[in-house]
Amino acid sequence: MCESPDPQVLLDWYDSHAREMPWRTSPQDRKSGARPDPYQVWMSEIMLQQTTVAAVKDYFIKFTKLWPTVGDLASAEDADVMANWAGLGYYARARNLLKCARVVASEYDGVFPNTVEELQKLPGIGPYTSAAIASIAFDRKATVVDGNVERVMSRLYAVEEPLPTSKRQLTDLAEALTPNERFGDYNQAVMDLGATICSPKNPACGICPWREPCIGRSEGIAAELPKKLPKKVKPTRHGYAYVLRRSDGAWLLETRPEKGLLGGMLGWPGSDWGDAPTPNPPVETTWHETQVEVRHTFTHFHLKLRVLVAASDLMPKTGAFVPHTDFSPASLPTVMRKVYDVACHHVALN
Repeated sequence: MCESPDPQVLLDWYDSHAREMPWRTSPQDRKSGARPDPYQVWMSEIMLQQTTVAAVKDYFIKFTKLWPTVGDLASAEDADVMANWAGLGYYARARNLLKCARVVASEYDGVFPNTVEELQKLPGIGPYTSAAIASIAFDRKATVVDGNVERVMSRLYAVEEPLPTSKRQLTDLAEALTPNERFGDYNQAVMDLGATICSPKNPACGICPWREPCIGRSEGIAAELPKKLPKKVKPTRHGYAYVLRRSDGAWLLETRPEKGLLGGMLGWPGSDWGDAPTPNPPVETTWHETQVEVRHTFTHFHLKLRVLVAASDLMPKTGAFVPHTDFSPASLPTVMRKVYDVACHHVALN
């Protein structure tokens, strides 16, 4: 029979193998009394929602250089924050980032609350993020359960019920295993274990600190876990994107509505996205359709955009012209940068 998992064994492993991240305080520094900056912990956790560590690092460094404190971020222009978030995806996070910073600055005197309950009252902070901030920034007892933790628990206890129906059971197992000290380090240790050793494919069971108590390993089924219910097939939506350039080089752009996909981001005027979109050019002029359509995948659907380009000085019915010297493709969300790349290869814009 497998022995019970010992949290201290994992903490000892973490002390020697913790991943280095720009927002993280090392276990050695924590033992010396250093504490993470709650602002940086919060920033990193919001950015890491549904996004990889590798993708987040540069954005985190950029944001904390531009806005070193929550007060600085609260005072930032919406357009500047959205432009610097461009490319990171899931843009509602950027809107909530600003909302949350302004609430903390105005209602909490710039100091983040330190309990799960208070943190969940803030915009954009749910059960996972509140537990992460409370434990990592304030060393409160809270259990963080992300995909890495679910995978570790499902293998450790050989839970064969598929996700997402097994979420409650895996959360209960994770909570029962949480020790009564070093809460932030322990939560990060489990996540690091899942990210580096107990990986989705080809887990390195031979060097895992919890290999002995792992029931999945002893039964030879670790690599098969966690099981998942079949994903629903994503539908495909279609749309039009219009790239218009004025004779002085200015580009026609619009700010998308606050609510909905890419809310608050700059983009090219276009049609609705659906099964049979209606063409909706911003000016009545001669449009040239490119030979290449833009394809992009969102969380719940695939998108195919027909790209049309034109050069005109007519007054548009939507959007506003941005001078060429003020225009940066990097400030566009990924799908809109794809439209720009396709359009720039078209003769009508040369």
